[in-house]
Amino acid sequence: MTSRLVEHLGAQNVAGATATALAGHVRALILDGRLTVGERLPSERSLALELRRSRSTITRVYGLLEQDGYVSRLHGGNTRVALPRVSVSPSTPEQESAIDLSIASMDSTPGLYDATVRSLPRLAALRGTSGYSPRGLPELRDAVARRFTQRGVDTSADEIIITSGALNAFNLVLATIGRRGEHALVEQPTFPHALEAMHRHGYRMLPTPVDVDGWDPRHLTEVLLSYRPHLAYLIPDFHNPTGATLPDTDRERIATTARSAGTLLIVDETTAELDIDRGWAPLPMAAYNPHVITVGSMSKIAWGGMRLGWIRAERSLITRLLAARLSFELGTALLEQCIAVELLAEMSALTAHVRERLSAGRAAVSAGLDAIDGIRMPQTAGGLSAWVDLGAPVSTQLSLAARERELILPPGPRFTTGGVLERRLRIPITLPPERTAAAMERLRLAWDDLHGGAVPRPGELPRAAVI
Repeated sequence: MTSRLVEHLGAQNVAGATATALAGHVRALILDGRLTVGERLPSERSLALELRRSRSTITRVYGLLEQDGYVSRLHGGNTRVALPRVSVSPSTPEQESAIDLSIASMDSTPGLYDATVRSLPRLAALRGTSGYSPRGLPELRDAVARRFTQRGVDTSADEIIITSGALNAFNLVLATIGRRGEHALVEQPTFPHALEAMHRHGYRMLPTPVDVDGWDPRHLTEVLLSYRPHLAYLIPDFHNPTGATLPDTDRERIATTARSAGTLLIVDETTAELDIDRGWAPLPMAAYNPHVITVGSMSKIAWGGMRLGWIRAERSLITRLLAARLSFELGTALLEQCIAVELLAEMSALTAHVRERLSAGRAAVSAGLDAIDGIRMPQTAGGLSAWVDLGAPVSTQLSLAARERELILPPGPRFTTGGVLERRLRIPITLPPERTAAAMERLRLAWDDLHGGAVPRPGELPRAAVI
């Protein structure tokens, strides 16, 4: 079986590479967070067999990594991922001046403060209760259910549970229905932390391709019917990171096929309300299959600091989710729930603000990329980001070069299951235009560094989180 290290490296990508170059590839995986600290790497013998290289080459690779502090080795034992012992203060001027494009999220909506003030009487009225809310406030569950109904799928509050964000919701679903060792269908690329959650629950990934032009429904349905995976994780609206939207006809086909295959569809709607100028509104996937599990969040339309999300599912599953939740969490903070009630009552104003901000961010990214010869920005009708084409498999190299220009930029393979998509790069359209312009100028300089051969080894560690 192929090791995780070789999956991420891609045997074809490192064929013929020198020991120094191969060590550089592994170092990049560690810096990017695709290999985690403490993770056990293959033995020298196993890695040599997988890569069809001599054992002396692999010994040299691990030796170089150990010398620089990126692995720890026990003689006669194993090799594990490590980090160099560097003392970098989080408050140094260099870090404060860095621009972080690993987080595709806007600052708070202008209506958040007023909604918070309006929510205080509602919060005050709850002081006579225990303060615990495992299922969620009834009025908030009603508001979320109404939003689903408005979008075309009849929903009642009994089919909703409020969570502490969409990722929390996804982990709760996995903790409840997860089956270690089973297959899970995932889009390639997709949200990295969802992949990590499924890995942690022991799933074996079955990738299906998605690009800016959309999905390959034939491939997706063939995987469903051939493997009958236990679950499938999809982002059908303004897909993260490509920005694509799945058409209604394909939604129906996939939902029907999943039901026939016995596959649970987990649909992530975190980005569903991030429309700029798509021009049409698809039905939620839950409209085509009663067993669809939908997770959503306020973080992208209101503020990332509001850790509030939800799950829509059948009543029987909601009961199971509640039972599982109480073993590790007793509910969602009441203040966030009270604020969310107010915000959901003003969805028209909220989505209008989101549209304006994303439109300005998209224009700023487009203008910045126009000044960089060789990078192509696709049509982006909404969502968090542009999934740009670099024209060559240099995404990780560009990411490393960007760090030297104080630009944190996760490469395309960070969004995949196996080190592919080196031609792609996710650039958020969520920053204010002036901040985006500065980021694009740093990207231009990094691009020039890359093509001029002036890409020094990175001297500091980036964040591994990609949001």
